[in-house]
Amino acid sequence: MRTIYKIVIPVSLGMIGLFILSSCSVGIPKGATAVQNFNADKYLGKWYEIARFDYKFEKNMDNVTATYSKNSDGTIKVDNKGYNYIKKEWKQSVGEARFVDDKSVAHLKVSFFKPIWAGYNVVDIDDNYQYALVMGNSLKYLWILSRTKEIPESIRQRFLEKAKKIGYNTDELIWVKHN
Repeated sequence: MRTIYKIVIPVSLGMIGLFILSSCSVGIPKGATAVQNFNADKYLGKWYEIARFDYKFEKNMDNVTATYSKNSDGTIKVDNKGYNYIKKEWKQSVGEARFVDDKSVAHLKVSFFKPIWAGYNVVDIDDNYQYALVMGNSLKYLWILSRTKEIPESIRQRFLEKAKKIGYNTDELIWVKHN
């Protein structure tokens, strides 16, 4: 009987560990490529969320912004804010982003609940760092960001076409209100 416990307990713990690690995916969707020659300093600052897919952490939220700043250890502070129009209250979530490999490639991982990390991939950005298309680690996560509350139609179409080619169903995007 003791021999069974010596096998079952370590195997069970190993399986739980693998499950936890597999839920911490920092990958990038197949067919997507993170921006090369990325300049993190130009990316810092306030961004308005223009569009996203609905998921539980941002459900029923408008006026959503993300502000990025450098931490003293070189990581990036992520400060997300939004207004829950059902509960009539502001929500804030502060996390941390780190580059997965090379700091010149916009392939990062972000955590709001350590030790769980998720992919954060800037896959398209304009030359002036005013508009960005961001993808998570799967086709469930997509954001269109802008330095202003609106986005030009040409940029909108460019981002939507890129997302569609990768496999996203852009008809399901929520277009965020800013008022």
